[in-house]
Amino acid sequence: MFKRCIFLFGVLLMSLSMWIWVQSIVVPHQAAESAKLDRPRGNLSDLYPRWWGARELLLHRRDPYRADITREIQIGYYGRPLDPTLPNDPKDQQGFAYPIYVVLLLAPTVTLSFTTVHRIAFWLLAALTAVSVPLWLRMLGWRVWKVSLAAWVLLTLSCFPSIQGLKLQQLTLLVAALIAGCTYAISRQLYVVAGILLALATIKPQLVFLLILWICIWVIGDWRERQRLLWSFGISMSVLMLAGELLLPGWIREFRWAMKDYYRYTGGGLSILDVAFSPIGGKIISLILFLVLLVFAWRNRGWDRRTATFQWSVCLTLVTTLLIIPTYAVYNQLLLLPAAMIALRARGQLWERGRFLRFFYSLAVSAIFWPFVSAAGLVVALAFLPGYTIQKAWGLPALYPSFAIPVTTYALLLVAKDVVTEEPQTVS
Repeated sequence: MFKRCIFLFGVLLMSLSMWIWVQSIVVPHQAAESAKLDRPRGNLSDLYPRWWGARELLLHRRDPYRADITREIQIGYYGRPLDPTLPNDPKDQQGFAYPIYVVLLLAPTVTLSFTTVHRIAFWLLAALTAVSVPLWLRMLGWRVWKVSLAAWVLLTLSCFPSIQGLKLQQLTLLVAALIAGCTYAISRQLYVVAGILLALATIKPQLVFLLILWICIWVIGDWRERQRLLWSFGISMSVLMLAGELLLPGWIREFRWAMKDYYRYTGGGLSILDVAFSPIGGKIISLILFLVLLVFAWRNRGWDRRTATFQWSVCLTLVTTLLIIPTYAVYNQLLLLPAAMIALRARGQLWERGRFLRFFYSLAVSAIFWPFVSAAGLVVALAFLPGYTIQKAWGLPALYPSFAIPVTTYALLLVAKDVVTEEPQTVS
C-alpha cells in the first residue's frame, strides 16, 4: 500500500509539473513573443469559430462558411480582423472549417454567452478525456488496480496533447472520446452504439477516415455477425448529412472549399512525415504506411473483437492516422493513448525478448515520458533562474518530442506485433 501511495504521489508531481510548465513558462513566452511582434493572441479557443458559426446559422440563418462570418469570427477571436498586409499577423483565419452538422452538437450553447460556454467546455472536455481512459483500458481487456487507473487518468490529463487541447478547447478531445467509446462498444458487441459514435466522430473526418476504412474491412471478415455496425454507421451518417442539408443546402461543397483554405493557412496540408523528411519523401512514406495498414487490416479481418490482434489493429490504425493526415497538431496525439497502453501492458514480454525489442521499447518509452521529465526539470530550474532564461527552453518538453513520439510508437507496434498480440495478463 505504501509503495502504491508513493507511486501515485510521483505521478501527481509529474502531472503538476506539466501544468506549471505550461502556465509559468510556455504561456509567458508566447505572450512575450506576441507583444514583441504586435501580434494578436486572441481568446485562444478553437471552439469559438464553431460556436459563432453555429449561433449565426441556428439563430439568424446565416451561412457560417461565408467570408463575412469569418470576418466576424476574427473580430471575436482576435479582437480585430486580420490584416494580410501586416507580416506578423496570425496566418490562421479561424474560418468555420467543420462539417455543418457540428452545429447540432453545439445547439444547446448558442443562446449562452461565450464566457459561459468556454467554462463549460473546458470541464466537459476534461471529463470526457478522463472517461476515455477506462474505456480504452476495457477495450484492450486490461483490468488494472484503482491506483493504476488513477495514474493513467492523471498522466492523460496532464500530457501536453491534453493540456493543449483543453486550453484551446479543441474538439479533437471530443472526437478522441467518441473513438474510445466506439471501439469499446465494438469490443462489447454493441454495434449499433458503436456505429452512432463513429458517425458523430466524423466532425473531424481526417481523424477517422482510416478507422472507418479499417472497420469496413473488419466487418467483411464476419459479415453476418458484424453487419449491424456498418448499417448503424451508414444510417447515422445519412441522418447527419440530411440534417446538414436541411440546415444549409449545398453545405458539402462549401465545406470542401473551407477545408482547402484551412490546410492552406494552417500549415500547407503537411503531415508529420512531410515535416520530418520532405513533402515528397513524406508522401511516399505515407503511401507505404497506408498500404501496410491495408495489408494488416485484410489479414486480420477475421479476428474476434476480444482478441489482442483486434486491439493491436485498432492501435496501428490510429497511429498510422496521426502519421499521414495533413496536419501535425500535437493535440491529435491523444489518439496514441491505446498504443501506449498496449505497449506498457506487454512490457515484461518485450523486455525479455532480446536487445532488439528492448531498444525500440526504450525509444518509445523515452519519447513518451521525456515531456514529463523535462517539464519537471524546467519547473525546478524556475526556482533558481530568471523566468526569461527558462523561457528560452520552453519547447524542450513538447516541441521536440512531437515528432519522435508517434514515429517511435509506430515502430514499436510493428516490430513487437507478435509479442503484443499474445494473450495478455489481465491485472497490473
